Amino acid sequence: MHDESYGDRPRAPRNPRDLRRSNSEDRTRSPEIDEDVTGKELDRPALLQLRTLNDTNRPWVARHLVMAGRLVDIDPELAFEHALAASRRGGRLGVVREAVGLTAYAAGDYAEALRELRTYRRISGDQTHLPVQADCERGLERPQKAIELAESPEAADLKGPVRAEMAMVVSGAFTDLGDYGSAVTALEIPELDINRAFGFSPRLFTAYAVALEAAGREDEAQRWYEQAFAAERALGTGAFEDPEILDFDDEPADLPKVKDVLGHSGERGRERGQDRSHGGRA
Repeated sequence: MHDESYGDRPRAPRNPRDLRRSNSEDRTRSPEIDEDVTGKELDRPALLQLRTLNDTNRPWVARHLVMAGRLVDIDPELAFEHALAASRRGGRLGVVREAVGLTAYAAGDYAEALRELRTYRRISGDQTHLPVQADCERGLERPQKAIELAESPEAADLKGPVRAEMAMVVSGAFTDLGDYGSAVTALEIPELDINRAFGFSPRLFTAYAVALEAAGREDEAQRWYEQAFAAERALGTGAFEDPEILDFDDEPADLPKVKDVLGHSGERGRERGQDRSHGGRA
């Protein structure tokens, strides 16, 4: 489907106070939308937000958001262009700013991602993308800023997969600074449990092994490399999305199911590739 069906309408005069990339003078034409995309593929929370748009803008924004999710792992730069197209008509919505931020991150535009995700936080009050923001600071070669964000009051209540993601980013930031001891310590969180595997555990175990190795603790590192492999085998391909907790030591555990998701919706988060590279810069 071509965007002409909703009109690449004559552009309104540019508002110089609107700093969105979608409002820049050199913004490109909106990319084409696949014929099978209706916009109804979005999850319910996103569709509820889109209800505030008029009948012309709503389908435009919805379809571009679907395309952004469809393409983020295949062609992140094109996914980013779709998110920007959605932002041109739905930029006041949290779900749109979130999409722009996450696709910008996937495309390696860390400055844009950081700005958009800060706006998303202000709109929504949601803190789950703090690890992405911290990793953007690393991408901008500001590892100390990443550490400071992890120590902020907003990050104090993070737990589960989000805390694990932040720990991996912070460990990488300390590694950037050559502080290998602190890189190890940053990963020693409750989620680092050698006897249980969550969806994020193989990456967390591997990050810990890498940090231990860099700190000269090779024997300990080897043990965690082996456990990362065991966790991957136990969880299996595709089980990272919503795994049950497994006990490696066969001890009974009355633990809740943990969802490896960083957004409001697991499906939306998976579509946007949130699990791409948090902490992977180390």
